Amino acid sequence: MRPLDGIKVIALEHAIAAPFCTRQLADLGARVIKIERPGVGDFARAYDARVEGMSSHFVWTNRSKESLSLDLKQPAAQDVLHRLLADADVLVQNLAPGAADRLGLSYEALAEKYPQIIVCGISGYGPDGPYRDKKAYDLLIQSESGFLSVTGSPEASAKAGCSIADIAAGMYAYTNILSALLQRQKTGRGCRIDVSMLECMVEWMGFPLYYAIDDQTPPPRAGAAHATIFPYGPFVCGDGKTVMLGLQNEREWKVFCEKVLENPGLTDDARFRSNPLRLENRDVLRGIIDDAFMHLSAAQLVQRLDAVGIANANLNSMHDVWNHPQLAARGRWTQVQTPNGPVTAPLPPGVPASFAPRMDPIPALGQHTDAILSELGLSPEQIAEMHREHAV
Repeated sequence: MRPLDGIKVIALEHAIAAPFCTRQLADLGARVIKIERPGVGDFARAYDARVEGMSSHFVWTNRSKESLSLDLKQPAAQDVLHRLLADADVLVQNLAPGAADRLGLSYEALAEKYPQIIVCGISGYGPDGPYRDKKAYDLLIQSESGFLSVTGSPEASAKAGCSIADIAAGMYAYTNILSALLQRQKTGRGCRIDVSMLECMVEWMGFPLYYAIDDQTPPPRAGAAHATIFPYGPFVCGDGKTVMLGLQNEREWKVFCEKVLENPGLTDDARFRSNPLRLENRDVLRGIIDDAFMHLSAAQLVQRLDAVGIANANLNSMHDVWNHPQLAARGRWTQVQTPNGPVTAPLPPGVPASFAPRMDPIPALGQHTDAILSELGLSPEQIAEMHREHAV
């Protein structure tokens, strides 16, 4: 038994934020019915063709779902949607600003008919305020939230290499839905959840925000290095390989000088006696560290760091991650079926040992349409008519 077995989720979703949310719900056993436009579907299906001819984004965020194609502009399709909502637990949508309200799918409209329903809307800026109607994509929210101002090199900003704003919104939607399901057990009623991508990213920007409070200087862009702790970041070794390392306190600084750099006198250097001083003189200190590391291979440096308990990591590529020995040792890979054959997928993180996560196939566009319509009581003739009218 999985925690969300028996929970029914209707998803009017596209791109990443909402699909990532509902995939987490599906992992825990929820039945997720994904509504897609006939013939086109979720536009994330066409982002690329890297995974056996399918989109990497779509494969990542849409396993264990049922795909129902519906043209919601047609009355017959709207009737099908409301039949689904009648016993649904959750509606998740990330349509264009105001689109759900125009379709009569606001919480206020639905709660009168379906008092049990939880309605979660994911948007760029929220359902009110001066930015309500602005389009919002992941990179734009990275910029608007200040993330780009502290990410990158001193010369230029850089975006995150993954859809960090979408992921943040998807995860806050997911956790709020879980909380709402618990609350409904006490109250018997659903609720409205509004998730703003901007607000999610601003929450994640807490450290830079507080660092810059009262008009103080924000953290500088420091590439892959830490903006406010040094030494903390990438260092190149004599064999040309890069090792990431991080020091957190003065005890580690002392042992780093004595055992890793083999330069114990450095601990007495007035320029480096505290982290603020090391930051102030980071260029000089980096030169000293680089000179020492030029005499070591990456493997030798990691051996020294591990021996004295200083945190370090490899600068892995995507290919390295596919073959990561830790993930292999913990059995973190499985197979998921797709319309184009099986693909490897990582298991969801943090799932308790009391149940196995749901890892069902990724659906083809409209794959479950006829089965769902039949389940709702539509006759073969009615289903055929909906196909003729392109309502599905």
